[in-house]
Amino acid sequence: MLVILVGGGLWLTIRLDFFTIRYFPLIMRETFGKIFAKPEGEGTISPFQATCSALASTVGGSNIIGVPVALALGGPGAIFWMWMTAIIGSTTKYSEIALGLEYRETNEEGNFVGGPMYYLRKGLGSPFLGGFYAFFLMLEIIPSIATQSLNVVQSASTIGINETVTGLILTFLVGLVVIGGIRRIGQVTERLVPLMALLYLSAALLIVAVNIVKLPGVIAMIFAHAFTPIAATGGFAGASLAATMRWGVARGCYSNEAGMGTASIAHAAAVTDHPGRQAMWGVFSVIIDTMIVCTTTACVVLVTGVWDEVPADRAATMPALAFQQLFGDNLGGAIVTICLLLFVLSTIIVIIYYGEKQAEYLFGIRFSKVMRIVYLGAILAGSFLHLELLYQFLDLFLAALVIPNVIGLVLMSGKIKAIRDDFLRSETAG
Repeated sequence: MLVILVGGGLWLTIRLDFFTIRYFPLIMRETFGKIFAKPEGEGTISPFQATCSALASTVGGSNIIGVPVALALGGPGAIFWMWMTAIIGSTTKYSEIALGLEYRETNEEGNFVGGPMYYLRKGLGSPFLGGFYAFFLMLEIIPSIATQSLNVVQSASTIGINETVTGLILTFLVGLVVIGGIRRIGQVTERLVPLMALLYLSAALLIVAVNIVKLPGVIAMIFAHAFTPIAATGGFAGASLAATMRWGVARGCYSNEAGMGTASIAHAAAVTDHPGRQAMWGVFSVIIDTMIVCTTTACVVLVTGVWDEVPADRAATMPALAFQQLFGDNLGGAIVTICLLLFVLSTIIVIIYYGEKQAEYLFGIRFSKVMRIVYLGAILAGSFLHLELLYQFLDLFLAALVIPNVIGLVLMSGKIKAIRDDFLRSETAG
């Protein structure tokens, strides 16, 4: 799956003439520069709301606990390969969203809908691949929600909250949001995502600032061990160059979901006058998710030294230990727990919407409401049932999404380039 994701992303990067690198200033003007601008065109929610909805799915618990795992198994050099993979993935994300907007439709309720299932059917001319993608994403959401719920209840239990109570509260809060559809999801994530990111980044950057003298050495170590093996030290078992690349690439792929096609489902609802304009928000999301949030987590774990003090099987505890060094055991643990709760809450809200759209595509709007109940039930199931067997299917389901999506992107790369070129011409003419 990693070969397909990186290989497909590299093909698209070359096919689009390294667009996301060459036109980076333009992309920043169209995203960071227009966060509060009133959009033109048709759509259901604002471009920023669509981006926050997509970010809510990717800025999740793995940004806090997934990065330390990559460091524990791949060493500091894994962060370099995470960055390189994210740069390649930004083109994939751009491509998915451009096609998602190009082939979107309006449903029975008058809302804009789109995503891989639509561009595989209409753009690639393959109803089979579109249905295949939708079916497996609809199923994949169930164990994914259960996994996210389990992360929350286990984290909350560390500060004395009963697991069943946490599951019930989480189900109630998510239900309040998702019942309002994409409009309410956009309104909630527009506020929740910046708030949770600001809370986490502020606390994390304070830790880095206190340990600023160690930062140059950490950066040097990241680059040095990107190309050379690292020996065992303390609780760190050492890592070969192959392990460093493997874990860095994996974190770079999975942190922002580039290649999975899910972001295009949220972005398809955005108000925009051109698919190429909205697609630039995909590059924005990769910057926020991988280059900022994941990198900050890595820096916190590295400058505090916990990465080589904690064995790999306890890597997920590294952020809490790092925060506790500065804020104390109670406050440090509470900050990480609260951030994890917010990250996971936002993720569950959005992936339920993704699942509903697959059910709607396959069986209609009425069935999508049934799946909403199933997904809310998965939150409760994840809080008190042992679902290890179900979790084992996660990678299989993800492969069933990635393979048809990347095949479609590669085969439709000419269309993606045409969308990009048309947008650049319209900007030049304007």
